[in-house]
Amino acid sequence: MRILSIFLIFLFSLGGSAQNSNDSLSIRVKNLSELEEALGNSNPGDTIIMANGKWTDVGIQIIANGEKNLPIVIMAEEKGKVFIEGESFLKIGGDFIVVEGLIFQNGYTPNNTVIDFKVDNDHIANNSRVTNCVIEGFTQPSRETQDRWIEFWGRNNQLDHSYIAGKSNSGPTLRVYLKGNENINTHHQIVHNYFGPRPRKGGPHAETIQIGSSETSMTPAYVNIADNLFYRCNGEVEIISSKSNFNTFKNNVFFESEGSLVLRHGNYASIDGNIFIGNDNSEFIGGIRVINTGHWITNNYFYKLKGTEFRSPLAVMNGIPKSPLNRYNQVTDVVAAYNSFVDTKSPWHFSVGSNTDQAGVLPASEIRSARPERVLMANNLVYNEKVQESPIVAYDTVDGVTFKNNILNYENKGSVQDSGIVRKDFKIKKISEYLYVPEHDFNVTYHGFDFEKIDKDLLGRDRTGNNSPGAFKLPVAEQVNLFKQENYGPKWFQPEIIGKKGKTLRVSTSTEFLRKLEEAEAGDILELAEGDYKFESSISISKGIIIRSQNKSDKAILDFSETNLSSAFKLKPKASLKIQDVILQGNSRMNAFQTLDDNMSVAYNLWIKGSEVSDFSELLQVSKGSFADTISIADSKFKNLKGGLSLAEEIDDKGEYNAEFVIIKNSSFENISTEVLNYYRGGYDESTIGGTLIFKGNTVKNSGVAQETEVLLRTRGIVNLELANNTFLNNPVKYIAILWGAKGQEPVNNTIKNSGEIKVEENLKQKLMY
Repeated sequence: MRILSIFLIFLFSLGGSAQNSNDSLSIRVKNLSELEEALGNSNPGDTIIMANGKWTDVGIQIIANGEKNLPIVIMAEEKGKVFIEGESFLKIGGDFIVVEGLIFQNGYTPNNTVIDFKVDNDHIANNSRVTNCVIEGFTQPSRETQDRWIEFWGRNNQLDHSYIAGKSNSGPTLRVYLKGNENINTHHQIVHNYFGPRPRKGGPHAETIQIGSSETSMTPAYVNIADNLFYRCNGEVEIISSKSNFNTFKNNVFFESEGSLVLRHGNYASIDGNIFIGNDNSEFIGGIRVINTGHWITNNYFYKLKGTEFRSPLAVMNGIPKSPLNRYNQVTDVVAAYNSFVDTKSPWHFSVGSNTDQAGVLPASEIRSARPERVLMANNLVYNEKVQESPIVAYDTVDGVTFKNNILNYENKGSVQDSGIVRKDFKIKKISEYLYVPEHDFNVTYHGFDFEKIDKDLLGRDRTGNNSPGAFKLPVAEQVNLFKQENYGPKWFQPEIIGKKGKTLRVSTSTEFLRKLEEAEAGDILELAEGDYKFESSISISKGIIIRSQNKSDKAILDFSETNLSSAFKLKPKASLKIQDVILQGNSRMNAFQTLDDNMSVAYNLWIKGSEVSDFSELLQVSKGSFADTISIADSKFKNLKGGLSLAEEIDDKGEYNAEFVIIKNSSFENISTEVLNYYRGGYDESTIGGTLIFKGNTVKNSGVAQETEVLLRTRGIVNLELANNTFLNNPVKYIAILWGAKGQEPVNNTIKNSGEIKVEENLKQKLMY
């Protein structure tokens, strides 16, 4: 890889002046040597045009200085037709540099960053801009390798109108650094971008944006994050992690993103006019989580959010007395006013994280007992079509919160009662998709200290004069759009449409199966005629494929019994395999499904439905760095296996785990020698969903016979668990499962005969990560 180091030194005499724009040049370059020459000869106001095509293994380091009205511009010949691929990166050091129109794809950075507003400590970018660029899937081969796609250093830098999506490895997508005086009071602008899907990581360190760190959290940053779309950013609980002072979050849209805008450290943030949209399917989509002091939360709109606790629509946390910088400071002097909550389940959660009942398993330095103080909730509007018991979930005494003129459409039957929470019968009307407002105004608002500064509503309309509770001054004109997806990111770039309907490919022989699997596109269906399909090699899956029998009553047999393979199916990055109405036979020495040993860069998925699997070693064996978003088993039979699902290779106890959702329903397991399931998450971490297991309606018999097997279903550290309506027969183990009582786990309606017991352990002692 060639590294381009451009040292442009502009020397002016005492009587000199800035270069005239008439002297500016526009230069087209086709390769690295021409780019190097052009940069070496450039002056303020020049434009360097990168020719269309692929630029592979390029490490570009720009040390240069334009001028305020004469920046040095490096741009694509045609936006979206210059592709940066392979092991590549871009570093900017100097003043008034603009980079425009590049696409980073099909590769990864060999350094810590893809785009960096810094070359080294002596060459930091200021007043520079990256615009109309794309970084898509430019992720490390190993999910465990940490990097940041974009790093901000210096002051007054900007990222705008760009599309950023698909980071699956460890590390924030974008991080602002605040180390050193030259990197504070930054006034960086992160505006008009489209932050596309970030997949679930199954561990911490997967924020979309992080501003500062705990060590610099008392630093004034003044970062402005405005008018961005965060579309299904599901990496972890913190979509944005604000860890510095005086940051602004305005007019952003968080669409079906499983996490929250989190005021993790630092003070005096302004959160105004943001939109949070959930759905009926996910219980992990959150809103705003509050820690520290002095924040103003105004004019925000929350719609169909079902998250709770750390992912609540509005979560106000308990702090740790005399907290160190990297933990949780007490919430004080916060205002939440003129916000609208529509069809959000219990929108306000106070004293989130209160854990005094865990003093027996946690040190005193981890006990969050400092309740919020001097918090004002005023002029907020809550509407639920389905009546809720209470707008408030309280995990501790709510004695530091003042309520003024908060309007609900249902009776507050919760434990927190206050005259500032008022029921009024009102209806809402649909203005446009996702946007609902009251049919009539309430003609009364509370005017608190500094409330005159809340002079605009979410739509930017003047609030002075006749005002309204909630995010919108009424009335709102018909057909006002809450947001338009096409208004974010580059105008010329359209994200790939996911979920297109595949075609059905008929198969009748093993040879035909392998050929058509190779030819198939993501989403295609291989439909097997009845018969016995014998294979002598593993079947590798690296795309979305459905394998099913043509006739459910006469299932096709995939026969690996005469081979000496490690696994029948090899699951690679991006594998999304659905096995339906198929019989899978092994030889007791091989695994049925297995991931690669390393470089599992992207999550895989596995569905098994209506199928029979027998005579294998492990049903599923995974590697340490692998991660499944979903493993789903339904209406299937498993027999004569050494082990079941082995999802316990992440044993560093740093919050990582090997699968997000494991769903097993209406299936039978017979003669499984060891554990039917080993599903592990270690480390005291709350930055993730924490794993989800649904084990429901299954029958397990004659399993766990190996001498070392003590627990049939191992689920240590997994947060969300449902164990219901199962039958356990003749399993010679001490425990069927050990559940985590503090997370609300309890067995429901299970039948147990000669199979040990289901134990509930209230508080689980875990290794501290901090």
